[in-house]
Amino acid sequence: MSAIFLKRFLQRPFQVASIIPSSRTLIRRVTGKMDFSQPRVIAEYGPGEGCHTREIVRRMHPDSSLILFELDPEFAQHLEEQFRGDSRVTVLNSDAALLCQELTKRGLNHCDYIVSGIPFSILEPEKKRELLRSTYDSLAPHDHSAFIIYQVTNELVGHCGHFPRRESEYCLQNLPPMFVTKFYKTANGHAHGLNGHSRNGNGNH
Repeated sequence: MSAIFLKRFLQRPFQVASIIPSSRTLIRRVTGKMDFSQPRVIAEYGPGEGCHTREIVRRMHPDSSLILFELDPEFAQHLEEQFRGDSRVTVLNSDAALLCQELTKRGLNHCDYIVSGIPFSILEPEKKRELLRSTYDSLAPHDHSAFIIYQVTNELVGHCGHFPRRESEYCLQNLPPMFVTKFYKTANGHAHGLNGHSRNGNGNH
């Protein structure tokens, strides 16, 4: 699975942002922050070759929906081929900023979870703000609803003050090591499978 990842990294290093897919440990940390016991609407930004996607699909409830936003056309085609037989999965070769419109198209009001591995640090400030606001608006107003990111730096925390609560941990078992941060839509969210430190939106434990 890593051949296509390496190829696209060499062709588009700033968009792909990593030379190898995520480790099994990082994938478990990310998916462990979601409750799959009920039908959920999930979106993933920048799934790449699908290493996190495969685990999400494996754990998802039969009545869940997963919408993938992948800008790279070759990755998008690769994802289409992987999940062609699963009606729960929709692959879109388009910008994650269109999430609200895509939910409306499908008669869906909100997402329960939004997962992202895209390198927010390279986005233009205005683009970053728009995407974060759209992400927040697209999440259901439920205690479990959350935006889950894995990033090399945790700089995005400084741009997510509109999320009332967050939890973050550092995954050393990945190359490169990653911060995994869960931003809750409401102040009363509860963690699912968190192994690291908890921190709320104002920085207090």
